[in-house]
Amino acid sequence: MSSDRISRDSPDFSLVLGGPLFQLLRRAHLTDDALELQRRRIVVIALLAWLPLLLLSAADGQLLGGGVAVPFLMDVDIHVKFLVAIPLLVGAELVVHQRMRAVTRTFGDRNLLPASATERLDSAVASAYRLRNSVPAEIFLIAFVYIVGITIIWRQYAALDTATWYATPTTDGSSLSLAGMWYGYVSLPLFQFLLVRWYFRLFIWTRLLWQVSRIRLNLVPTHPDGVGGLGFLSQTVHAFVPVLMAHGTLLAGQLANQIFYMGARLTDFRLEILLLVIFLLFVVVGPLMVFAPQLAQARRTGLREYGTLAMQYVRDFDAKWLRRAAPSGEPLVGSADIQSLADLNNSFAVIKDMRIVPVTKQAIFQLSVATVAPIAPLLLTMMPLEELLKKLVGIVF
Repeated sequence: MSSDRISRDSPDFSLVLGGPLFQLLRRAHLTDDALELQRRRIVVIALLAWLPLLLLSAADGQLLGGGVAVPFLMDVDIHVKFLVAIPLLVGAELVVHQRMRAVTRTFGDRNLLPASATERLDSAVASAYRLRNSVPAEIFLIAFVYIVGITIIWRQYAALDTATWYATPTTDGSSLSLAGMWYGYVSLPLFQFLLVRWYFRLFIWTRLLWQVSRIRLNLVPTHPDGVGGLGFLSQTVHAFVPVLMAHGTLLAGQLANQIFYMGARLTDFRLEILLLVIFLLFVVVGPLMVFAPQLAQARRTGLREYGTLAMQYVRDFDAKWLRRAAPSGEPLVGSADIQSLADLNNSFAVIKDMRIVPVTKQAIFQLSVATVAPIAPLLLTMMPLEELLKKLVGIVF
């Protein structure tokens, strides 16, 4: 089915239901058209990355010793990366698919789009589908992983500078073990591909929202969601919580190795943790910023128009009830005029408090907590569990 036909025939939009890897997983019976078989998919991909490392490390005698500083079973980063982060990245696909598929339909349900803009929305969705299903795009991601992710980032910045189960430092750099070869050329590229593929999807999502934001939307400044009727977009950020937790888990594994084997302390990485939270908030919340100009304009227009309406009403109210212009015998008690004045005040207050970004402070806080939650267990490296619990109880109570 062509992407144009999908756009017309399906009322839903899926950021993840497509692409060469998706087709490969379908042929391998690891998924279907609704992204079911999630457990099977997670187990197969995670074990493909982790199990050969276990077997090869055992063959090399480096499961718990073997004369290396970091044997396989003691490498926290590896187990966290392949047994926690990969399941989160794979499982996030179903969450994003289910929570975001009604987004484009909601623009129509709420009459936010002019009748003349329907074709523009269909065109934007079709363009997003073509990019999502692009074979050259995923080939580029694979090339990027091997050229940049492995050759540069892993070898020069991520690998531990000590003897490990996967590599031994030499005068010429490092010598990979058998397990290290599988790790460097299969397991790690697989993980990095899953990771950068999410960034590619976020780029598609940002591009789609930007194209929609170029349409003059029918925003209503008095809408109770406080963002002119775009409040449903705030719920989309929660769909990316598993992706954020995967990033937090990845950082936690790297910090654990630095703390356990390189003598570092958790407090040494405060800046890294803060930068990760800020970066991920920008990546997930940033796409919604494209609607800020229209929301700001709707707020200014609403304040001006409702301000004029309010001035007319309060003048009439003043003249009627304070200047003795009310009809003879009309009682003040029970009159609907005061309630109408209060309703007008409430409408004006809604416009005045209108946000220019369709996301709430609560959502930002929840995303931040989801990011740092996997790092929280490392607090135990700074103080015993009992002391930590006492401090938490003291804070709460």
